Amino acid sequence: MLGLLAATIALNVWLYTIVPKGFFPAQDTGRLFMSIRGDQGISFQAMQSKLADFIEIVRADPAVTIVTGFTGGSRVNSGWGFVTLAPLGERKESAEQVVARLRVATSRVPGARVFMVPVREIRIGGRQSSSEFQYTLLTDELEVLRTWEPRIRNALSRLPQVTDVDTDQEDKGRQVSLTIDRDAAARLGIPTRLVTSLLNDAYGQRQVSTIYQPLNQYHVVLEVGPEFRDSPEDLRSFSVPNAAGVAVPLSQFASWTTTPAPLGVSHQGQFAASTISFSLPEGVSLSEATAAIEETVARLGVPTSLYGSFEGTAGAFQRSLESQPLLILAALIAVYLVLGILYESLVHPITILSTLPSAGVGALLALMATGTEFSIIAMIGVLLLIGIVKKNAIIMIDFAIAAERELGLAPREAIHRACRLRVRPILMTTTAAMLGAVPLAIGTGNGAELRQPLGITIVGGLALSQLLTLYTTPVVYLYLDRLAARVRRLRRGPRDAAMRPPTPDNA
Repeated sequence: MLGLLAATIALNVWLYTIVPKGFFPAQDTGRLFMSIRGDQGISFQAMQSKLADFIEIVRADPAVTIVTGFTGGSRVNSGWGFVTLAPLGERKESAEQVVARLRVATSRVPGARVFMVPVREIRIGGRQSSSEFQYTLLTDELEVLRTWEPRIRNALSRLPQVTDVDTDQEDKGRQVSLTIDRDAAARLGIPTRLVTSLLNDAYGQRQVSTIYQPLNQYHVVLEVGPEFRDSPEDLRSFSVPNAAGVAVPLSQFASWTTTPAPLGVSHQGQFAASTISFSLPEGVSLSEATAAIEETVARLGVPTSLYGSFEGTAGAFQRSLESQPLLILAALIAVYLVLGILYESLVHPITILSTLPSAGVGALLALMATGTEFSIIAMIGVLLLIGIVKKNAIIMIDFAIAAERELGLAPREAIHRACRLRVRPILMTTTAAMLGAVPLAIGTGNGAELRQPLGITIVGGLALSQLLTLYTTPVVYLYLDRLAARVRRLRRGPRDAAMRPPTPDNA
């Protein structure tokens, strides 16, 4: 029987290593977050046109009821939007299936991309990005980052475990570089400060005055008209007055050209950083995606000066994955200490805890059978099982100990009597707990995916442990009782020998 118990524990460890793992379950709340990324050299007006095209495509989908969006913000080539889906009873597809369909429909618009993520009720470690999860590259050498980030991103784009791969590195923007011929400007009597003041007035949106009204005030902003700010050639119409008050065209002492420039350089801490964001295809767990990314990056042979790590939700998942075994071990130690204090014994708590491996196997098998990830919610279900399942052994062992002390029965007779008389309350309490978890496991509706792993783990763990507890607990009880008696005899032997009076033979 101890061999069976050891095999069950080993089976728990093996199932834990192969079960797909995630952070929080992907929920269908009926809402989508939409991120729009245009070409780095796109103008604000062109970006508005792309946004309107995307909104029209998304609104035409039969599963969509409301879509809103806006552009601008920190960068000209970015936009955001929010999508409200029809209720679950009125649409046949899940939110992830709608996202997959819209991903294909919006890919026909050139010059921009749309990234959609279902909105979750719980999100930990949130970072703003185009997709749901993030992998960040850090280095103190900017050129190394700009060289290796495209290679890593292209390699990740080819992985089947990830989709919607994007980056926040934007170093291919376009800028107008104006060069002033200072000698020519000096000959014309034009100081440099007049040129910089002219450009600031034209494009800097400088506030020059405030108009006060009885109920409000209005800021007056100086800038050129919209028809003079769409092309670098509009600079040819600019003139600068010289010392004599004569307007001199800007083109007589200055030249300009379009050059590449980064739209921004991201940092994390004191290091230059670039975040590669990604989402998960339908049916792929976060553990599979992170393992594939780590393997791909290791295979590329990136330099030691470039460090990659998961951030945001993916980073929180990595940290929780490392602490899960320790959390389960800490829960078992805490239960053992409490039971040891309650029974004033080191043996009986082990008998009670022997019922837990079968519950763990049942929970993991139920998750694998239903295609559910081992997430934080499933972890909570496993911790609940520790408290629910051990009550079966407590009911039997309490009765057996009382029968030994009050009725003077032998351990075998006492545990046999406990099994016969306590099988009804054990079945009733276990069945009540299982039926209470069934609505969680099979429930539907908005956000029901968050509760399903909890119900699945409880039902699966209770079902298997109930089948095995009535058979394994009495055997473990008797074996440990014999082991404890043997230990007591071994301890009593040297003490009895020391207390025995001397005889003539051994004097």
